[in-house]
Amino acid sequence: MKVLKHLRILIIISLVPILMAHLISCNPRQEPKKITLEEALVLEAEEELPEKNPVRIAIGSMITPREGYAYYKQLLNYIGEKLGRPVKFIEREKYAEINALLKTGYLDVAFICSKPYVDGHKEFGLKLLVIPQINGKTEYYSYIIVPVDSPVKTFEELQGKTFAFTDPDSNTGKLVPTYMLFKINETPDSFFKEYIFTNDHDKSIKAVARKIVDGAAVDSLIWDYYNKFNPELTTKTRIILKSPPYGIQPVVVPPGIDPEIKNKLRKIFLDIHKDEKGKKILEGMMIDRFVAGDDASYNSIRGMIALMEQRK
Repeated sequence: MKVLKHLRILIIISLVPILMAHLISCNPRQEPKKITLEEALVLEAEEELPEKNPVRIAIGSMITPREGYAYYKQLLNYIGEKLGRPVKFIEREKYAEINALLKTGYLDVAFICSKPYVDGHKEFGLKLLVIPQINGKTEYYSYIIVPVDSPVKTFEELQGKTFAFTDPDSNTGKLVPTYMLFKINETPDSFFKEYIFTNDHDKSIKAVARKIVDGAAVDSLIWDYYNKFNPELTTKTRIILKSPPYGIQPVVVPPGIDPEIKNKLRKIFLDIHKDEKGKKILEGMMIDRFVAGDDASYNSIRGMIALMEQRK
């Protein structure tokens, strides 16, 4: 796989303190216990969980840039208040890690990307709880963006250029552009000179604005939010392609969740726009309201995955 060299260096540097911490904490006289990724993630999360009987909520995908993070915290606290239980916020950078925690049933609810929902629904019965409605719609797009002064005008003209994906499991940030390449008999390795994974739509937008890469695939909701509240970044980029619409990032629950808790959570989400406090939180997130979702809205994502798997 082609990866930009400077990103490799940054990743190695960032891992050093983590590796050292693990080495220091290890007892050389004991044989390490072999555990699965899911078990390891649960153990790590439990170390961060001093509260008793908390509502465990993860945010694996945001519909706002990181600067809108404060509104997510307010939303989680609002949910905790309505349930009468403390809230524990579980954050992971990788979508796969959130799905792993949902698979074990460790999490009570999570905000995730559309493709991880499709994957989790198929793999272990992940359940749709609600979906956000934005500007009257429950869909979003993948934007292919380039620097504003780039001569590139079409996606095909990015051949031989550098490109930024977000998370490997992202719909708009990875699956959609990969499917675009699939349709012209190309892959990221054959098409791009080099590419990176930023793990964040914010970072991909910044990478294009600062000309670190020649192009990127980003979530339309994140780009639109920036364009409204912080156009300093988006004015340095230009959209050259807007994908077809896809089912918006859902709020999900694990298959084994207590039905009573599930119903309470759904009611809280569906009613949040009805009081002033909740409405103000949603306004900061550019969300009209939460509505009941339909699993069929994600069939177009399933279709892309199925077509690419047939050719393997």
